[in-house]
Amino acid sequence: MLRETVQEWTQQWLEEGRQQGEARLLKRMVEQKFGPLTAADQARIQQADAEELLAWGERLLTARTLPEVFGDP
Repeated sequence: MLRETVQEWTQQWLEEGRQQGEARLLKRMVEQKFGPLTAADQARIQQADAEELLAWGERLLTARTLPEVFGDP
């Protein structure tokens, strides 16, 4: 029981760390392309899940505006 709990915690920490790293990288890349982000955009990136971060990262390659990265209308 304890072993399973520790394994679950470890997996959760690894996933959270991976998400934070992905968010940090996306933020840096977006800022390189479009300049400093607003606090709201920074928070949006920090709160995104891994799938959303991946989608935004892919869109960043061809986007001409920040709203295009986020898929905003």
